[in-house]
Amino acid sequence: MAKRKRLTPPNPAFLDTPTAPETKSMFAGPGPAPIADVARDASASAALNELTDTMARARDEGRMVVDLPLDQIEIDHLVRDRVVVEETEMRSLMASLRDRGQQTPIEVVQLGNNRYGLISGWRRCKALALLAEQNRVSDPTVLALLRKPEEASDAYLAMVEENEIRVDLSYFERARIVSKAVEEGVFGLERTALQMLFRSASRAKRSKIGSFLPVVRALDGHLRFPHALSERLGLRLAQALTDTPEFAAELQARLAASDHDSAEGETAILAEALKQKIQSLKGQTESETSASHPLFRDETIGAFTLRRHRDGTVSILGASWPKRCESDLIQLLKAASDSVEK
Repeated sequence: MAKRKRLTPPNPAFLDTPTAPETKSMFAGPGPAPIADVARDASASAALNELTDTMARARDEGRMVVDLPLDQIEIDHLVRDRVVVEETEMRSLMASLRDRGQQTPIEVVQLGNNRYGLISGWRRCKALALLAEQNRVSDPTVLALLRKPEEASDAYLAMVEENEIRVDLSYFERARIVSKAVEEGVFGLERTALQMLFRSASRAKRSKIGSFLPVVRALDGHLRFPHALSERLGLRLAQALTDTPEFAAELQARLAASDHDSAEGETAILAEALKQKIQSLKGQTESETSASHPLFRDETIGAFTLRRHRDGTVSILGASWPKRCESDLIQLLKAASDSVEK
């Protein structure tokens, strides 16, 4: 039987060794392997390049708001559609900018040499400039989006669409930007400019804007309060100017000779001139009608006068025809028409 070997107790000194046996590294110095540094640096560089490219694309595509010096903005780059800005309106905008800052960026196009042409945001630029002057700010800035309109027509369209949403423009001001866009060579015809600049407007609205073009051609630069010209008065003036183009010179002379200092005064001058012109045209028409169709006999029937001419024609004069009697008149005319045909 084999003799068993007695085991000796463990060496306490060996168990108290503080560190594991030292091993030699394959790398010269301490710290992580160089390949990890290379990978980390490459990853950081790629991420930075990607972020730089993304921000550059966002800036160039007009998706990033940038802070530009206000004195580098050419606010008259486009002919503006807003002719006059009310003082109360400007004060309100300045108060908002002072209290809350600029909430909506303007839109600009790069012109080169650190210059930018304003597309939309004319009122904001004006208000910021006034605030800077009041507060003695030496280098005011404005938040902006850089746009790249393919053509000048796109820039005009951007301006018109923003103001259609934000500003209550008069029909005169809308028609004026149509006229000016043609003068600037952006569009060849007023009809094309009207269709393109106000393509989102209803047909009825575009028709009214187009009706104001004769008024713009006759009175642009002569009116002190063009934004106050009402739709009704403007349409009546447009009709009179279309019928009698020489009426433009008469209106211009009256405005130049007057000493009005309010929108109400200017409106009164235009309304009086229109009234006199209509009366003059009416008297001329009646005189011509009387000469070509000598009267045979008049017969008064209540509020109306039945006028029979020697050539057999008949006129009904007097008060406006009541709406409720239109169907009766139509039936009467149909019966008369049937009698003539038979």
